[in-house]
Amino acid sequence: MSTRRIVTPLILAAGGLLLWQGLIVATGLPPFLLPGPGAVAAALWSNQALLAQAALRTCTEITAGFGLGAAGGAVLAVLMAGYAPCARALRPVLLISQVIPIFALAPILTLWLGFGMAPKIVVTALICFFPVAAAFFDGLTRTAPACRDLARTMGANGWREMWHIRIPMALPMLGSGLRLAAVYAPVGAVIGEWVGGSDGLGAVMIHANGRMRTDLSFATIAVVTLIALAFHAQISALTRRLFARFE
Repeated sequence: MSTRRIVTPLILAAGGLLLWQGLIVATGLPPFLLPGPGAVAAALWSNQALLAQAALRTCTEITAGFGLGAAGGAVLAVLMAGYAPCARALRPVLLISQVIPIFALAPILTLWLGFGMAPKIVVTALICFFPVAAAFFDGLTRTAPACRDLARTMGANGWREMWHIRIPMALPMLGSGLRLAAVYAPVGAVIGEWVGGSDGLGAVMIHANGRMRTDLSFATIAVVTLIALAFHAQISALTRRLFARFE
């Protein structure tokens, strides 16, 4: 990794912190409205055990929900691409699933599945499902006609063509869908924790807001942001490593 790729984000982060502190000094906003960077850092330090335990819970939900949603989206994309009636039947369902706000589904899932990890994992899976299914399906339907004609000439049936030609050529698009879903996964987990539950970083935010602990709320947001960036970086590195030879 080049020095510029390390130094530039650090400079931008430092500039953002200075602007943040300057805004507080210039406006005189009280800490319960906008705590300073120092107060947020102190909240991070003094609540490190609480935040670490909550982060572990949230990371588990993110990983499980992402895996479930990605697997389901990939399988459905293959079925839709390989069987035209399935595509015609399920495309409207996929569209409707994205029109319904996730905030509307989360309370219902909590009512059905309880206040444990299950509804959070399902919410995360639902929010990750569509990007993977849509991107992979798009890749599967854009296979070069010459490659498909060659497969048929060599006697390959539809599913052999799918396995040996269409899926390998669509893997870069699957990687794009996975990277996009990795951005959404932390959002889904936190939304599920907001709606119902006493564990996880989303629950910590709700409790902190109820006690007017804005510094703890900002500290929790910082932890969620770091988790989201790290998770996206890991998924991006994994997809590049797995699918590089197909690009």
